[in-house]
Amino acid sequence: MVTLKDIAKKCGVSVASVSKAINHMPGVGTQTAKKIRETAKSMGYLPNAAAQALKTNRTFIIGVLLEDDDSHGLLHQFFVSVLESFKIKMEEQGYDLMLMNRTVGKRTISYLEHCRYSNMDGVFVACIDFSDKELLELADAGIPMVTIDHTYPGHPSVYSDNVDGISKAVRYAHKLGHTRIGFISGALAGVTNKRFEGYQSTLKELGIPYRDEYYKVSRYRDVSLTKKLTADLLKLPQPPTCILMPDDYAGLGGLSAIREAGLRVPEDISVIGFDGLEFMAHISPRLTTINQDTQQIGEAAAELLLKQIDNKGKEALPAKSIKVPVTLIEGETVVLPKKG
Repeated sequence: MVTLKDIAKKCGVSVASVSKAINHMPGVGTQTAKKIRETAKSMGYLPNAAAQALKTNRTFIIGVLLEDDDSHGLLHQFFVSVLESFKIKMEEQGYDLMLMNRTVGKRTISYLEHCRYSNMDGVFVACIDFSDKELLELADAGIPMVTIDHTYPGHPSVYSDNVDGISKAVRYAHKLGHTRIGFISGALAGVTNKRFEGYQSTLKELGIPYRDEYYKVSRYRDVSLTKKLTADLLKLPQPPTCILMPDDYAGLGGLSAIREAGLRVPEDISVIGFDGLEFMAHISPRLTTINQDTQQIGEAAAELLLKQIDNKGKEALPAKSIKVPVTLIEGETVVLPKKG
């Protein structure tokens, strides 16, 4: 069994320094602490969780809330990609992640009760109903928490630049000659509101009149509803020549509706997605889409949560929100519109 003394000898430091580094305590330089933890890991050292909790007053457990009304949770590729980069960053600091739910054994409990039951050091929240009363209770409990795509008072958050994302899509379509640009959004929420803001403001800047019939409200990842709404747009006397989809996955429904109408993408109708999901690069034609940087989002969320945890018990830090830039990926689903 590897001991602290073995690690100290390997690193050329004191046993006390090894203990502080492994337990994330002050008193050791950042680079030295990193070297000690990396050496400990390479030597196969496993700290005693109970002893570590006593020394640091931490359990090194982070709760993860990753679910929504449709129970997509771990099937939601965008949020799972964000979670993966968050997980890597947290594990580098010795933290383990625990999926949160409302049951322990046969007993139903609240999110806050689960958090206290497992003595979690912090919570990561994504892909969930942010107005949920139990989540609001958790946000008010003073437990370190970071959210994706939503901001609670007193807590940090990370989100993509959704206004710029839709603006980039509209501008790209317009550059290729489109002025009849439809938009099928996700369900009404903070993210959707920002995207709609980007849609309206960019149309105005480009001198394109906003047409209410070109805007439809679907749900994120809802293939069936997006398919129906795309079909509705195609039935208009003067349908859009380019349609912005709620997200790449829901956009599969839009592509299906276009095919069933006897039309082709992009020859007859152009399409732009949102998310930049990796698997969409393998469909034909390749989807033009707005890419969200899941790695940067996850890493930023981890850094913000770690600062909250380190600051627990001290004067509250200002709640910081980080806006992550988006990029447009040029695929094969947008071309010059047909005349007429």
